[in-house]
Amino acid sequence: MQKRRIGDTEVSAIGLGGMPISVQGRPDRAQAIETIHAALDAGVTFIDTADAYSLDDSDFGHNEELIAEGLRGRSEEVFVATKGGHTRVAGGGWELDGRPEYLRKAVDGSLRRLGVDQIFLYQFHRPDPKTPIAESVGALKELLDNGKIRYAGVSNFNPDEIVQANDILGGRLAAVQNQFSPLFRSSEPELELCAKLGIAFLPWSPFGGIGKAGALSGPFKEVGDAHGVSAHQVCLAWMLAKSEVVVPIPGASRPASIQDSASATHLELTAEELARLDG
Repeated sequence: MQKRRIGDTEVSAIGLGGMPISVQGRPDRAQAIETIHAALDAGVTFIDTADAYSLDDSDFGHNEELIAEGLRGRSEEVFVATKGGHTRVAGGGWELDGRPEYLRKAVDGSLRRLGVDQIFLYQFHRPDPKTPIAESVGALKELLDNGKIRYAGVSNFNPDEIVQANDILGGRLAAVQNQFSPLFRSSEPELELCAKLGIAFLPWSPFGGIGKAGALSGPFKEVGDAHGVSAHQVCLAWMLAKSEVVVPIPGASRPASIQDSASATHLELTAEELARLDG
């Protein structure tokens, strides 16, 4: 498994996105744990979760607890990132809360559910229109300073917001997690900015989102067929080739899925193939 860096820490170049094993359509608990173990066995040392990955407000924190269970006895091998600032409501809806007091409380909940003394990477999940970004990111700065989190990150931020966050954190912004896939390329400016600043860029939904299996057709499938690999591997190899700061976090709910994704680090694409995929 190739390595990439988040802050000063080496992690696997491909991470595991935990969302599919906790939201609607999730597998049973045994299969979810098997998926986590398959990721570890494939060399994955970075897992991304969030307190809001659950069916609704009734099992808020489900994914963090599940990840902690799956890592029991092997947690020292893995770096876990989580997020706060999204809330869940009855019926499966999503809301936002970026207030500093909420984020401080959310971090304590994540520490408890993950069973750790310090969170490796804590990310503000999404800007809250009701709360100035400076206040939300200011809470991350406090959490960095008091040692509850090792690294701070943001998610779903535009370039101006990324610059603002990095300034508030005194140049300590370690990661940006934005949507990026063959069908959703509007985060290219954020990726380029992260590459310039040396900030890890974590593409979420790299295959286009849950239930969009047909999204990776056309050149991605054709290049995959030529190499004898899946279009998913081609997609991840394409992302990895864009910059050394890119660490894709494909979600998985089956062991075979994350095993296939992890193999993307062994796929070398030619300049001609990369240009074709960029087209």
